[in-house]
Amino acid sequence: MKNNDWKERLNVVYSTNPDFNYEHGEEEETATPDKKQQKLRVSIEKKGRGGKTITLVNGFIGTENDLKELGKLLKTKCGVGGSVKDGEIIIQGEFKQRIIELLKAEGYTQTK
Repeated sequence: MKNNDWKERLNVVYSTNPDFNYEHGEEEETATPDKKQQKLRVSIEKKGRGGKTITLVNGFIGTENDLKELGKLLKTKCGVGGSVKDGEIIIQGEFKQRIIELLKAEGYTQTK
């Protein structure tokens, strides 16, 4: 065995075959399409958040880094906290109209 790094084989069942190659499931992220082709949806949600109101942006297609950059931009412009999880941008507070205006100013034309 040339490569004996145990971290790469984590969660792999043991094999007695000396020629067995461990396959690493590398997921390829989809390339981020143009801003005009993104169909972003902005909604307000309260359910399951302890009564706190959040603004939710979903529908983003592209890399995780681009999504995080957009989330950081929106949080900075609104002056509030939030997070980026599971392909969604969560902004604390009720900023639906302001976020729609910011997204359109950034070039995301198909925003509702």
